[in-house]
Amino acid sequence: MGRKILLLEDNPHILKINKEALLMEDYEVVCAETIKEAEDALEKNEFDLAIFDIMLPDGDGVDFCRKVKREHAFPIIFLSALGENQDVIAGFRSGGDDYLTKPYDLGVLLARVEARIRTSVESKRFISYGPLKIDTVLSLAFCNGQDLLLTQKEFTLLEIMLMSSGTLRTKEELYESVWGPAPGSDLNVLYATVSRLNKKLEASGSGLQVVSLHKTGYTLESI
Repeated sequence: MGRKILLLEDNPHILKINKEALLMEDYEVVCAETIKEAEDALEKNEFDLAIFDIMLPDGDGVDFCRKVKREHAFPIIFLSALGENQDVIAGFRSGGDDYLTKPYDLGVLLARVEARIRTSVESKRFISYGPLKIDTVLSLAFCNGQDLLLTQKEFTLLEIMLMSSGTLRTKEELYESVWGPAPGSDLNVLYATVSRLNKKLEASGSGLQVVSLHKTGYTLESI
């Protein structure tokens, strides 16, 4: 199966048609006819995108979108019979990423789904921190456009430090994340990798260093 989509729609006919169309495009679809069912689905699944109706038996899809966006980052597309400008504006202001008015063309819906998922994936692919930018798909790191030429272990270590910027990561946590279960007190390979990474960060002019704190762990800091 492909990427997973939450389909929240209380009209059984529309729900069936949209589900079948999405399945034909190799998406995995989880259906909900009420907000309660959607909440249950969110507790059990990780979604790449959601499609919400607005007028639902147990609440308002716009209000639900606002709640979902506080906890999840996936894009949300509204499908609604409410097509007035104020309805569309309310949908976007609640955190919605797209809005289609019923009736709509299935081909347009599928194109919007593909585009929103693609944009969401690309936004997660790159992580920037000052002049530093990493590509999490190709495992490359750049400073002001210059490739730092990191090894895979150096890149993984840098990615972890960027994702937890400002947070102290213990030496044991870092070792396990990069190499696997920590080998007791023998952390020399970690120390060596941090040293090589810091030399490359310094040479690139990134202004960043992986700094040891309290002899227990590391954090990424500007220097």
